[in-house]
Amino acid sequence: MSIAPNAARVYLPKLQNPPATILEYLCHHFPQVAEEVWMARVNAGKVFTDDTKIHSSTAYQHGITVAYFREVEAEEKFPFQEDIIFENDHLLAVDKPHFLPVTPAGQSVNECLLYRLQRRTGIFDLAPLHRLDRDTAGLVLFSKVKAERRLYARLFAAQEVERTYLAAAAITGQRIPREGDEWTVENRLGPGDPWFRMKVVPEAPVNSTTQIRLKKVGDGFGLFELHPQTGKKHQLRVHMTSLGFPIVNDCFYPTVRFREARDYSSPLQLLASQIRFVDPITAEDFRFESKLALAGGQEQR
Repeated sequence: MSIAPNAARVYLPKLQNPPATILEYLCHHFPQVAEEVWMARVNAGKVFTDDTKIHSSTAYQHGITVAYFREVEAEEKFPFQEDIIFENDHLLAVDKPHFLPVTPAGQSVNECLLYRLQRRTGIFDLAPLHRLDRDTAGLVLFSKVKAERRLYARLFAAQEVERTYLAAAAITGQRIPREGDEWTVENRLGPGDPWFRMKVVPEAPVNSTTQIRLKKVGDGFGLFELHPQTGKKHQLRVHMTSLGFPIVNDCFYPTVRFREARDYSSPLQLLASQIRFVDPITAEDFRFESKLALAGGQEQR
């Protein structure tokens, strides 16, 4: 059994039609985890609020936090290594490889970027300042000091962190875009179907914006530069698909294609390539650039 070293926490929100029990909420909120798994965790006393273990009949109560330790029966060692490209007293800037989640997800518990870095550096107060999904490679910033974290969070909330991504997509159809073409995609993203996908919600207030530019065209593919203004789940993947340019090797968009768990042969061609911001503590103008590159047929670096 592989068990996460730190507890995962779930805040119970105020709902118009709340479930009768906390167990019922957890089963609904995490459909990817079987109901019998949640029941076994609860019966074993592995789900708790503060220091109080919950039971299967514990009533739902909004405004409290439920904690539990993620666990899987068996967890294999991830075959690729992260790269720390910058470190000072406040931050780590890290290149994340494809397929490695930033925090525990699915069958990855201890094999996630956060816990790998905690073990590697001995800094157990590390926390990511933003997220990349499992399939995306590139730069992730980590805060080393808990008391400073809110200062960096404000930068992201105020959109004062410039993030640049590179994506490769097939270019087909009657209208072939030209190098230098630009698009601004604005829409509302919400939960899709299946549960792990996102979808565009029509005629609703905008909550996601991305500026996109075509950098290079060749051999039926385009290299795109993406500048997200917001940070919604799968935002770049959905926005590229909405333009008719789904990212190479995307298993979720426009349609779901399931991949074997240990198949690392076709990484999503999406890279978090640059991050720039003025540090709120040191006032330094930081510009970090990923050392990773997209695969063959795309940009060579």
